[in-house]
Amino acid sequence: MMYYLMQSSIIMSQDLKKRTSQKSESEFLKYSVGTDMGKDQFDACISVIDREQNVRPIAQHKFNNNPSGYKEFVEWQTRKCKLPIPVVFAMEATGVYYERLAWYLHRRDFYISVVLPNKARKYLQSIGLKSKNDKIDAVGLAQMAAEQRLSTWQAPDETIIKLRDITRQRESLQVTRTRINNQLSSYSCGEFVNPAIVKSFQKIIALLDEQIKATEKMIKEKINSNPALKEKVNNILEIKGISRITVATVVAETGGFEMFMNQKQLVSYGGYDVVENQSGKHVGRTKISKKGNAHIRRILHMPALNVVRYGEPVFCNLYNRVYGRTKIKMKAYVAVQRELLCLIYTLWKKNEKYVKNYTEHPVLQSRSSSFRLAC
Repeated sequence: MMYYLMQSSIIMSQDLKKRTSQKSESEFLKYSVGTDMGKDQFDACISVIDREQNVRPIAQHKFNNNPSGYKEFVEWQTRKCKLPIPVVFAMEATGVYYERLAWYLHRRDFYISVVLPNKARKYLQSIGLKSKNDKIDAVGLAQMAAEQRLSTWQAPDETIIKLRDITRQRESLQVTRTRINNQLSSYSCGEFVNPAIVKSFQKIIALLDEQIKATEKMIKEKINSNPALKEKVNNILEIKGISRITVATVVAETGGFEMFMNQKQLVSYGGYDVVENQSGKHVGRTKISKKGNAHIRRILHMPALNVVRYGEPVFCNLYNRVYGRTKIKMKAYVAVQRELLCLIYTLWKKNEKYVKNYTEHPVLQSRSSSFRLAC
């Protein structure tokens, strides 16, 4: 019985391949190339979709994540994609590992789509891919690019990429300074304190302070070197309680908001999307996902406190409303963080100044829907 089942399966598979090979060129719509990027290597999968919406992987391979690997990858793709139909490349925006390949393809005028991690993950789950490894992710991305009309990747401005490097360096220095300062505070409470060690700690902290100031100067110079960037940043700085460092970090971490079509995508990318836990009579805890860019959430913490402290009416009203309902201050401040992120996005896209009395301003009138969502 098992023998006949195996023979039947082989015959059906051969029949499917024969019917596929007999299809004319006009039956196929496009090739899709999914790439799952890693630090040293990346997996690639080429799929093709026909007019009946059937997606079939036709080739898989692993390449080195370096210029020679990119050249080999393009040559491999050219050999495999023989039909004169469109070719779409898709990859996830995971860290910085995807950037060199994305720029390599972009400079050669290939159609590239960079997908947000949350979107890719949810799609893979929706098609039943429960396991996760590099090959499976590459196949899933290829199928996603085949079935959907993904938007083309807009390469971020070089100034914004360099700005991101500086803001992340500043954050790293601040984290190190906090750690060293805590070590000094702990060591100073001991019974036997060596003055030489205390002096060493103090020198390290002084050096870190100097480096942090240097990065802040670099951020200002980088913004001023680009008139269009400077104008947009100054528009956002009209919000009392928000600093140039905050705006620079948010803009740099989002690539100038080029990958985002709406506020919902941005909120998810920042990890501020609300996750509910409710079914029938069970009502669990509602919280933000925190599955997003941690740099954004970190930099918006202090500005959220500041805009409430300085009496910005938009954010004060939101804070009072959420706090009055939940009696949890931090939840109210998180709502303010989320609204700050959305407001920065809106002002950036529309290139308009923030005005304190939002009810008289058309840009901020359109923000009312997100205020309701945040509560």
